[in-house]
Amino acid sequence: MAAERKILIIDDETDLCLLLKDYFTRKQYDVSLSHTLAEGEVLLASVKPDILFLDNNLPDGNGWQLAPALASKFPAVYIILISAFHPDVPEMPFIDNFRIIEKPISLHDLDKQFSTF
Repeated sequence: MAAERKILIIDDETDLCLLLKDYFTRKQYDVSLSHTLAEGEVLLASVKPDILFLDNNLPDGNGWQLAPALASKFPAVYIILISAFHPDVPEMPFIDNFRIIEKPISLHDLDKQFSTF
């Protein structure tokens, strides 16, 4: 049996986190949740996810500004930046494995985007 793929979602919107967790659990992913950057960084190191959903505006900071450092520290993690509004994307010249998804997130769009994972 293949190892279960892992996802970490760092977002302060509880309803969205639960929706995504349910969606990806049904697709055989092991899903961990965090509602702050600080907790998310700890989970990132311990869970070692394949995919990271990272919100922009979090209670303890800006996720997108932290994305380059996270990508450098965890280069194997595919980063998906999410936000309710599409701000200027920070410079990420060394991050090849990321994409942006705007809220509200459509499960239909997730099906299309995750068909390759």
